[in-house]
Amino acid sequence: MKTLLQLNSSLFSANGQSSRLADSFVSRFKAGNPETRVITRDLAADPIPHLDAERFGAFLSKPEDRTPEQQAVVGFSDALIDELREADVIVLGLPLYNFGVPSQLKAYFDHVARAGVTFRYTENGPVGLLKGKKAYVFAARGGLYAGTARDTQTGYVRDFLRFIGIDDVEFVYAEGLSMGDASKEAALGKAETAIQQLVTPLRAAA
Repeated sequence: MKTLLQLNSSLFSANGQSSRLADSFVSRFKAGNPETRVITRDLAADPIPHLDAERFGAFLSKPEDRTPEQQAVVGFSDALIDELREADVIVLGLPLYNFGVPSQLKAYFDHVARAGVTFRYTENGPVGLLKGKKAYVFAARGGLYAGTARDTQTGYVRDFLRFIGIDDVEFVYAEGLSMGDASKEAALGKAETAIQQLVTPLRAAA
């Protein structure tokens, strides 16, 4: 049985365009793979605390030296990482806010990037420890950024996932959503077509 982890990072939770695209993919994926277990984490409805010195100190402390408060912080991080470990497929709804990823997604990244847990340093550089997973990223943007120097998201998200061992990453873009109704309709239609094209071979392989 496959496990799929869906991460929605829109401020508007399930109503965000990126969340709706992620939902569309998951629904189609489930239709072709009905035995799939789906874990959904809404980073707006259930926000991750932003990293501060105390939380970072908890990650760095030795297990035997942790206070109860530090153990709670580490336990919360461990639970997030366990979801990633269990997932065969990761689906990320990704809006663009002020040329960057949502702060709630950055907070999530900060809690799952743990040395010795999701990556380790070697004499040849860092090695990601979450191998053998496939990630799909559904990026919704008001303007047109893909393939330009102003697309700060694609490289960052791809590099972060690769850093923790997830190097099979596919992006679907819905851009120009704030550039009039015609542009929005065309972009969402194109994204839905891309989703269908992604899911069709997965159904055939099921």
